Amino acid sequence: MSGRKQPLVEVRNLKKYFPIKSGMMNKTLLKAVDDVSFSIDEGETLGLVGESGCGKTTVGRTLLHLYTPTSGEVYFDGKRVTEKNIGDFRKDMQIVFQDPYSSLNPRMTVSDIIGEPLDIHKLYSSRQERADRISELLTIVGLNSEHANRYAHEFSGGQRQRIGIARSLAVNPRFIVCDEPVSALDVSIQAQIINTFEELQQKLGIAYLFIAHDLLVVQHMSKRIAVMYLGHIVEIGPSMEIIKSPIHPYSESLISAIPMPDPETARHKNRIILEGDVPSPLKMPRGCPFRTRCRYATKECEESRPELKEVAPGRFVACHHR
Repeated sequence: MSGRKQPLVEVRNLKKYFPIKSGMMNKTLLKAVDDVSFSIDEGETLGLVGESGCGKTTVGRTLLHLYTPTSGEVYFDGKRVTEKNIGDFRKDMQIVFQDPYSSLNPRMTVSDIIGEPLDIHKLYSSRQERADRISELLTIVGLNSEHANRYAHEFSGGQRQRIGIARSLAVNPRFIVCDEPVSALDVSIQAQIINTFEELQQKLGIAYLFIAHDLLVVQHMSKRIAVMYLGHIVEIGPSMEIIKSPIHPYSESLISAIPMPDPETARHKNRIILEGDVPSPLKMPRGCPFRTRCRYATKECEESRPELKEVAPGRFVACHHR
């Protein structure tokens, strides 16, 4: 580890359990995030992928303490983030929510939506300075100052997401959680928003945790990819390496599902179809969480859960047979 640059964001053994009532008296724990660890360097994008319900969004929100962690540690620039001091890190750690239709207050003008973080952190000395900063933020995300006095319902989905991005940029953050920021948008608008994220990263050096379903989008955006299954990270590595040669059986299945633009290539592609249903996080299988759908599963997979281990430089996999 000597000589290695300290990561901007470091997550160690993060867990988030939700108590669920079952019957009149009994309570069961839903293990949405179970012992997740990763790091993100300054100016880097880490993509987080996995099927619906695997805990991706919960990781992002727990990391920011929008959900209180059940256990585990989060460090930002070497300092531990806790429930007591999270206010000290709010300026540096922001989020862009998935749904641009529900994440903006319909009763507030665009000026008030973007200006609210400025008000909370007292980042201006006059009303004119506040107005100038809002106008600047609108320009940065591809809108114009005339939009400041309009309401969210007057905009398209892509424009609303740009307003959400402008709000997250208002306090000059160093790190942004992008929670499936393009999944609710048309394909043509997705490309515009992705380009906006890339341009902002180049200009401002912002680090992203980019959460998405679409592996092609994640590959394009991310330097590294973390693959998540049932609350656990099962593989982490450089984007191109994971796309070209996935190691974990679940990653293999995800990569094989990527649509191919060439019909001839797609016809000869080896599609890996997973059998069975995703287990309920309320009743997790013993041992490896993926063993009930894995074609390589053995007795060892049932007896113990594999640890995330480095199998090649920069490649980490949680599998007994890899």
